[in-house]
Order: sequence, then C-alpha cells, then structure tokens
Amino acid sequence: MPVAVTMGDYGKLLEQSETQELEAPGGVATPQVYSQLLALYLLHNDMNNGRYLWKRIPQAIKAANPELAAIWAVGQRIWQRDFPGIYSTIAAYQWSETILPVMESLRESTRRRAYGLVAQAYTSISAEDFASFVGYSVEEAVKGVVSHGWQADPNTRMIMPQKPDPPPVSLVPNEQQLARLTDYVAFLEN
Repeated sequence: MPVAVTMGDYGKLLEQSETQELEAPGGVATPQVYSQLLALYLLHNDMNNGRYLWKRIPQAIKAANPELAAIWAVGQRIWQRDFPGIYSTIAAYQWSETILPVMESLRESTRRRAYGLVAQAYTSISAEDFASFVGYSVEEAVKGVVSHGWQADPNTRMIMPQKPDPPPVSLVPNEQQLARLTDYVAFLEN
C-alpha cells in the first residue's frame, strides 16, 4: 500500500530523479526514472520541463512503455486545461506502485486548483459544470462545496462560491516610507 508523501518529499524525489537522469550511463535513463520524473513535473505544474523531458526521451522507450505514454496523456490534458479530461485520463490507467501515489496527489492538487479557480472566477456556477471541473459526481461536488463553506441551492442546482480573502497588504512603517521617499528624491536630484 502506498504511503502518503508530502509535497516536500516529492521535491526531494524530483531532485533525485533529475540526478538519476543526468548520471544515467550513456545519457539514457530507465523508463521508470523517466516515468517518475515526468509525473513529478506534472505534479509540480512544471509543464515546460515536462514537455522538454518528453522530447528528449528516446522514441524506443516511449513506444515500449505504455505507462509513460499514459502519463504524457495526462500532461497533454493539463496543457489544454481540460480538467474533466485530466481526471478521466488519470482514472483510465492502472498505475504502477511507484507512480500511483504521485498520480493521486496530482488529482488532488488539480482539484484544489480547480476549487481556487472557481472561487476567483465565478459568483455562481451550475452544479453539473462544477462537478465536471473538479472530477466528482454532482452529489460529491455539492457535499464538497458545503464543507468549504460555499452555498449550494438545490432548487436551481447552482453553487455560489465564497470569494477567497484578498492577500494582506503589507503596510510600510512611516520611517521606512520616509527613508524610501528621501532616496527617490535624492536619486532624482542627482
């Protein structure tokens, strides 16, 4: 049974995988290293490194490893911002024990990102649209929004997200502000 790994541990694992790829004999790593590295790039939402990795993987390894192609299919859905496609592509493949925890973390981080995007962009959204956006059934999605403190209207089947709190504005102390202003004026005079 896979053990839950924190994002910090995935960061270390990413560094180790990159090192394994760089130190591979002949410059070609094993398919397992490529699979793990690609999945970790997707988890960290590092699409540029993911794309470049996909381009430098030898064609023979891509053709011989269906799991690698399945990971890249998830990456393509992320690139296209096809949230329902991300969830269905992750669910459609039987992942190996080493990749399964990364893909589960990817699914959950994608859900968290989808919740955040909906909260920022919508004042109301239909339950069906929201459910497909977060990869849940309509009932699970409604339960999820209620647990997040959002409102769900069963009559209209609409969900009203709670707007996220704006980031706190950092207040500059008066003395520091005066010193900064003095520096600007002195710079402009010289």
